[in-house]
Amino acid sequence: MTSHLLTSLLQTFTYPSSADPQYQIQWTRFGPQDAQPLIFVHGTPWSSRLWAPSALALSRKYSVYLFDNPGYGQSRFLTPTSTAEFANNGPLTKQAEITAALFRHWNFKGVPHVVAHDNAGLVILRTILQHGCVYKSLTLIDVVAVGPWGLPFFKLVAENEDVFKAIPAGMFDGIVRSYIRDAAYKPLRKEDEDMLAEPWVSGDGRPGQEGLVHVLKQASMRVSEDVEVEYHKVGESGLPVRIIWGKQDKWVPYERAEKLKNLIGAKSEVVLVEDAGHLIQLDQPERLIAEIVTFLAEVDAIS
Repeated sequence: MTSHLLTSLLQTFTYPSSADPQYQIQWTRFGPQDAQPLIFVHGTPWSSRLWAPSALALSRKYSVYLFDNPGYGQSRFLTPTSTAEFANNGPLTKQAEITAALFRHWNFKGVPHVVAHDNAGLVILRTILQHGCVYKSLTLIDVVAVGPWGLPFFKLVAENEDVFKAIPAGMFDGIVRSYIRDAAYKPLRKEDEDMLAEPWVSGDGRPGQEGLVHVLKQASMRVSEDVEVEYHKVGESGLPVRIIWGKQDKWVPYERAEKLKNLIGAKSEVVLVEDAGHLIQLDQPERLIAEIVTFLAEVDAIS
């Protein structure tokens, strides 16, 4: 089976599962079915495809799960109500609710490891503190989980929502690609840039231009103060936490990593990766995979 087919999101989860579902989440699982579960969670404005190479690398040992968050990649809003609800949910409480429901749906055979990037950090921390999710370990990579919040671009989009929705497709494509390139420290390969931009510019029924405007508007309203004061409970629970950061991350400076470590009470030191920006998966893929493998092996060895 080819790597692309393995990481294709061919399974569907709708939420809620009642007669009036609002969200459709596409997901997949691969690797040994009875192995320790390992979940990779993406952030904004990415999709599960950013995690595919890392997931494949670990799938010989782990039962790996990938999914696209609501409104990203192949996952869709099913009603105008869910679209509006998402666009105005800056704290990501709805996304955490849906993510926790998805994890319960998977009915793991063991307690899963979780690897989270960008605002998935806030989402996963909410699933622990507000939805009772239990994990074997938590790896937080260049996460958005503590203030201060927001890039100036997010505010610009939020204040000019209709303008950004009306920008001609060719011009919007250029804006999206410039925005994506800014997240990397090294020049992106064209195929990687195309992969990251495709859901927002392809015009094939995926989130598209309006979807990205919703995502960035939501990001402009991000808040976490309500849950930051609870982060210490994660450390006190004994959950092994590893924080990994690209030292050249312009979007979320590495000083936030130390702030997050202190709020959680994480026992291990922050791992700073040189020559890596916010897109550490593309800037330093081998180093990142090595760090994840090392941490998971440490946790597995003592449990």
